[in-house]
Amino acid sequence: MNEASTCRAYVVPGLEQSGWYYDPHNVIEQKTFTDGRIVVAGRKVRRRPEKRADYLLKYTRDYTIAVVEAKADYKLPGDGLQQAKEYAAILGLKFSYATNGVGIVEFDYLTGQERLLDTFPTPEDLWARLRAGEGIDDDDIARRLLIPSYIVDKVPRYYQEIAINRALQNIVQGKKQRILLTMATGTGKTLVAFQVCWKLWEARWNRGGKYTQSEDSLPCRQKHPR
Repeated sequence: MNEASTCRAYVVPGLEQSGWYYDPHNVIEQKTFTDGRIVVAGRKVRRRPEKRADYLLKYTRDYTIAVVEAKADYKLPGDGLQQAKEYAAILGLKFSYATNGVGIVEFDYLTGQERLLDTFPTPEDLWARLRAGEGIDDDDIARRLLIPSYIVDKVPRYYQEIAINRALQNIVQGKKQRILLTMATGTGKTLVAFQVCWKLWEARWNRGGKYTQSEDSLPCRQKHPR
């Protein structure tokens, strides 16, 4: 079978069996996340190939947790692992997977370990491992990290999603440090700043660490879908 047939026959059913296609989890298939680097050679300009992930595993709508690269069933399970690891590094993810539909190879950036699996991990398994690796022991902190973004016309790009989630995590974990997001002109600083503020508001966070806002004081809460 070719790669497309392998995905239909093995990969999608495997992800479904592990619970990734069931709310609040989700799988984004064939996701292009870069347009390709522009290269200038003399007077000629060309764009390199775009980067496209076969599958992005989302623990919630706004929280991507892993990437999966699929190859045809006649190839080795790990043939796509280097590509999966590259995409995970770009997307700021801790878990990457390569599969030929029969075998699955995992690389865990939290431990630096590579291993062969029979099935895909469940969303709950990956979330628990991520929490342990990132020191997210408090259930309330974990809940705040998963606060949905405010729905706007523009969906955050991958680097904006990374900036939002990392800033939020450092803040709600109470890390005593300054947070600096360095972004070039036109890369969406306003969108990132707004979403960070929105998530902190929805999480009822303040610098003192106390929840001074009541549920009734959040006027947008009922308008914002969970």
